[in-house]
Amino acid sequence: MSGSALRSLTPANGLRRLLKRHPALLRRRQSEPLPVILDRRRIYILPTGFGLVFAAILLVMLIGALNYNNNAALLLTTLLGATTAQSMYGAFRNLKGLRLLSIRAQPVEAGQRLVLGLHLQGSGRARIGLSVRSSPGTTQNFSVLPEAHDDIEYTLPTERRGWLDIPSLNIETRWPFGLFRAWSWMHPAARALVYPCAERTGPDPDPIADEANNAPKPLDEDDDFAGLRDYRPGDPPRRIAWKSSAKREQPVVRLLLSRDEQQPWRLDWQAIHGLDTEMRIRRLTRWVREADATGRQWELRLPEQTLGPDQGPAHLHACLQALALLP
Repeated sequence: MSGSALRSLTPANGLRRLLKRHPALLRRRQSEPLPVILDRRRIYILPTGFGLVFAAILLVMLIGALNYNNNAALLLTTLLGATTAQSMYGAFRNLKGLRLLSIRAQPVEAGQRLVLGLHLQGSGRARIGLSVRSSPGTTQNFSVLPEAHDDIEYTLPTERRGWLDIPSLNIETRWPFGLFRAWSWMHPAARALVYPCAERTGPDPDPIADEANNAPKPLDEDDDFAGLRDYRPGDPPRRIAWKSSAKREQPVVRLLLSRDEQQPWRLDWQAIHGLDTEMRIRRLTRWVREADATGRQWELRLPEQTLGPDQGPAHLHACLQALALLP
C-alpha cells in the first residue's frame, strides 16, 4: 500500500467518506405536523453498559456449561438469553405506536421556564419507564396509562421574546430490565409565545388618554357608581344612599367614579425618549401589566398599530403579543 493511501486512512477521511455515502446522517429532520406517531422505522435500540456486562456474563456461563457438559447450567444460560431477547422486544414495544397528539403552552416572560403540556397517548396499553429530553432542556421521566388524559409537563428555558420553536424531543426507555436503550425523535411543528421581560422599576405612565381632559372635574350625578362607604362628616346629603342606610346601623354614601378616572390609560411608544428598542418594549410591558392590575381600560400605541382602549385578559394578551413580536 502506498504512502498516500496510508495517509488517507485517517478518522477524518473515514468520517467524510461515511457522510458522503450516507448524507441522511447530517440531514436535519423537517418539522412534522401533529399528531406524531412512532412507528417501527423510527425506533433505535442499543445495549446499555449493564446489558454489555450481562452479555459477557452469559458468554462465560455458556462456555463453562459447554466445557463441563453441565445441562443445568446450559438450561439456565438459555433461559437468561431468552430473557435478554424479551427485554429487547419489550423496550421496542414500549415505544412503538406512541402518539404525541398536541402540545399546550402558556406564555411566559423571557428568562422564565416555559412549561409544555405534552398530550401523549399509548394506543390502548400502558407505557412504563419513559423519559423525554431535548437540547436545551431537562430530562423528565413519565409513564403513559391507557386511560390517562392528563398532559405531561416538560420545561424549556427561554432567552428571547417572540415565537419559540419547540425543539426536537427525544423519547427513550430502558424498560423492562435496563439491558437495552430504545429511543426515537419527535420533531413537532409547534411553537410557543414568549412575552417580553417587564422593566423592574421606572416612571409611571401618563394615565389620561386625552390631554385636554387633564384638568380635574367635579363629581356630578352623571359619574359612574363605584360602590358604598361609611358616611363621614361633610359628605353632601344628596350622596347618602338612603335605602342601603336603612338596612344598616349607620348611613352610607355612594362612591362615584369621575369622568377623569373613567378615561383609559394611554401607553404610547412615541412618549418614551432616550431608550433603545428593547428598553422601550420592557417599559411598555411593565405599563401594560400595571394598567391591567388597576382594572381600568388602556390603549397601547405602537409604531404600526394601536390596540384598545379595552381591558381584560384578552386585551392583555393581545398587547403583550404585539410587544413580543415587534422587530
